[in-house]
Amino acid sequence: MFIRPIFALTLLGAFCGFVSAAGGGAMSSDAEAREVRVWLTRIHEAAGKQNFQGTFVVSGGGAVSSARIAHYCEGNNQYERIESLDGQARHVFRLNDVVHTVWPGSRVALVEQAQSMTSFPALLQGGVDRLAEFYEVNPQGSERVAGREANVLMVQPRDANRFGYRLWSDKASGLLLRADVVNDRNEVLETSAFSEVTIGVKPQLDSVTVPMRKLDGYRVIRPALTATRLDAEGWSMRQLVPGFREVSCVKRPMESPTSNSQEASAEPVLQTIFSDGLTYVSLFIEPFNAQRHQRSMRTAVGATQTLMRRHGDWWVTVVGDVPPATLLMFANGLERKK
Repeated sequence: MFIRPIFALTLLGAFCGFVSAAGGGAMSSDAEAREVRVWLTRIHEAAGKQNFQGTFVVSGGGAVSSARIAHYCEGNNQYERIESLDGQARHVFRLNDVVHTVWPGSRVALVEQAQSMTSFPALLQGGVDRLAEFYEVNPQGSERVAGREANVLMVQPRDANRFGYRLWSDKASGLLLRADVVNDRNEVLETSAFSEVTIGVKPQLDSVTVPMRKLDGYRVIRPALTATRLDAEGWSMRQLVPGFREVSCVKRPMESPTSNSQEASAEPVLQTIFSDGLTYVSLFIEPFNAQRHQRSMRTAVGATQTLMRRHGDWWVTVVGDVPPATLLMFANGLERKK
């Protein structure tokens, strides 16, 4: 379990939008795509102007994580600060697309450029026009979350390839206050919610920018990401899961911030991200190493599913908030070109 960055929250927030725009009851199929676009546009404009801070809690699979989160806007600049409240101390600072993740205990800092789908409004990367083809969207009235009135929106998948969502959007600002991921039996797999939040706070920009400049005494890791394409690296997908498309492909070094620099492999990892407009699946490909890759496995923590297995001379890891069968479809569709 991990605390998702606040730009992941805006990813879901972008979908919920202002539920009042839809009126009451379910929308007709002809109106869905148009109304979804209206919600996305309105939440985009609202989230880009909101300053807020609060405590955010993610629970699922028997695990609970919490973090203090602050988000500030000044002109076209976006500032974020995230402080984990559980386990090893970790701080995340973001100024636009530059992200610093700092581990004070081990004196390690990871500095990287955020990929396009991890910055607001990430959801627009996935193909807004086709969202209504794969999800049914229904307003569900209003409830209180973190002491605030919120509109509730149910997002149900039209097939078995994806999970559903129940979303709570602040009536006054449109900010996403809570998101539940639900399976086909309407069971909650994971809940992400503010336990308390203040909207409209005064920006504290120095609380983000000053720590980003103070890295003296830290081992600073600056991974170089190289943009590429799956087919350019000798791979192809025989058939994509309906609704998903490739939105990013990079080669990245394998060094872990928690490992010694000597443990880093010279071989980079190929990471390809697929999206249906609402959720994402990440596919990692790296050379097979018998010492590290000992057996295939599947794991689930909350809504996040992981599949790892050997593919010839390669090791493949597929991760996403989708049903296990969907991950298997991605893994089975991967093909090495001759």
